[in-house]
Amino acid sequence: MKLSARSAAVYSVALVGLLALSACGKNEQQQSANQPAASSTAPAAASTAAKPAPASTAPAKPATAAAPAQPAPASTAAPAAAAAPTAEGFQVSTVTLGDTVNADHKVKKDLSSFSPSQKTIYVSVETTGSTPGATLNAKWTYLDKSQMIMSTSQSIVADSPSVTTFRLQNPDLWPEGKYKVDISVDGKQVASKNFEVKKI
Repeated sequence: MKLSARSAAVYSVALVGLLALSACGKNEQQQSANQPAASSTAPAAASTAAKPAPASTAPAKPATAAAPAQPAPASTAAPAAAAAPTAEGFQVSTVTLGDTVNADHKVKKDLSSFSPSQKTIYVSVETTGSTPGATLNAKWTYLDKSQMIMSTSQSIVADSPSVTTFRLQNPDLWPEGKYKVDISVDGKQVASKNFEVKKI
């Protein structure tokens, strides 16, 4: 009887162990059953990240980033900066050709024809208004040959009417024919004067 009681006790302990193991197996199966649910949630999150909506939002950002690069603010500032140097009413008022100048470097008498032996021909350019800085240019051309003779520039600063004088010199005789002098301000032609070289 003692052996059977012991064996019954061993059997009962073994049975309890088997029940515990089977219960653990069920828990593992339930946990493993729950794990696929968690893993199925992960793909759902991944598919949300791969949705085209965020991708379409991403290109919209570069388009918005390109918008601030528009030159609207810069172009508004640029004309204001360009307007400042153009000064107040600065312009060429009179262009005079002659063979002599006075103490103020202004041509004494306006001439339209010169002798071939005239060594120096002057052009005085009178300006009005003021400018913090401008470049005047005189370009001399021999029209009969379509040949530029000389181009000379002078930088000026003016706060009132002023006179700038250019001269064209030739130690030899001038060829007879038609000539022209073009006056430019900052590269833009503003006046022109034709003259002739002939025997007087």
